[in-house]
Amino acid sequence: MTNTQPSLLQMTRAPFLSSIIAPLITGTLLSVKLSGSFSIAGFILVLITGIGLHVATNVYNDIYDTIQGTDKVNVHRNEFSGGSGVLQDSPALMATMYRLARGGLIIAFFSTMGLMFFVDTNLWPYLWGLFLGGAFFSKFYTAAPVKLAYRGLGEISVWFSFGPMAILVAAVSQNVMFSREALMLMPASGLSTLSILLVGQMIDVEADIAGGKHGVASRLGTGATAALYVLAQLGIIANVIGIILVFPGPTVWFLPSLIPYILIFPAACSVIIRHHHKPDELKRAAKMTVLIHLLFSLLLIAGFAAYL
Repeated sequence: MTNTQPSLLQMTRAPFLSSIIAPLITGTLLSVKLSGSFSIAGFILVLITGIGLHVATNVYNDIYDTIQGTDKVNVHRNEFSGGSGVLQDSPALMATMYRLARGGLIIAFFSTMGLMFFVDTNLWPYLWGLFLGGAFFSKFYTAAPVKLAYRGLGEISVWFSFGPMAILVAAVSQNVMFSREALMLMPASGLSTLSILLVGQMIDVEADIAGGKHGVASRLGTGATAALYVLAQLGIIANVIGIILVFPGPTVWFLPSLIPYILIFPAACSVIIRHHHKPDELKRAAKMTVLIHLLFSLLLIAGFAAYL
């Protein structure tokens, strides 16, 4: 046990908030392109909603992985997988962590209420449906009695939350609904976040098996998970190429988003394929995967800004 008080950034795993911020920004920029108008208030409020829900997700995940024993037996925790480890080092912070998680949900609730003043009434059911879905995934990704991640549904919920749901709520915040372009944008951000999860599962597989957390790695093995990781990353590349080919206008601006897949992905892929069963080796691949995710997200956002 340590005497160092964890920071708020550590408790909320703030560096990983890019997973929700990126699709909210790209979804907003696409909606602005389609509608020709920009609601600043809608954008700010949807960002607050998304960040609140993601903070709740991160903190609840730490809480319930600790309660259910997965974090206690994890000897390979690192900055890219295995959770924050806050409650392992400072168990007295459990009440604080609960307050943080609930605070994230409350903030998201009130910002969603605020969005009602800037969103057409016919979109209100979608707005609240997306909020309720996000709140459900935030808590019950690991919380009983649902425990999605413990029942083999974690990968689907992560992809859906950070892909389709994030893009759709961003569109709704700008009074834009279903469109071919929005549907085409949905897969990439979810797959990017999923790739981080898959590497983490390979690193944490022993702890997940011991704690009864049935992700892909604990159910099918690290070899199958490595193959799924490669397919997810290739899916992102295919998604971007599809956007370039199908979207109208100067889509050449989206090409730079593939730079991390030229510079970093081959090395990450090599490590994962050759060392999928070696947690210490995989930590290098986890770092590279997070870097791919960050660069891809930033470059895709820049591409959409130029596309406008």
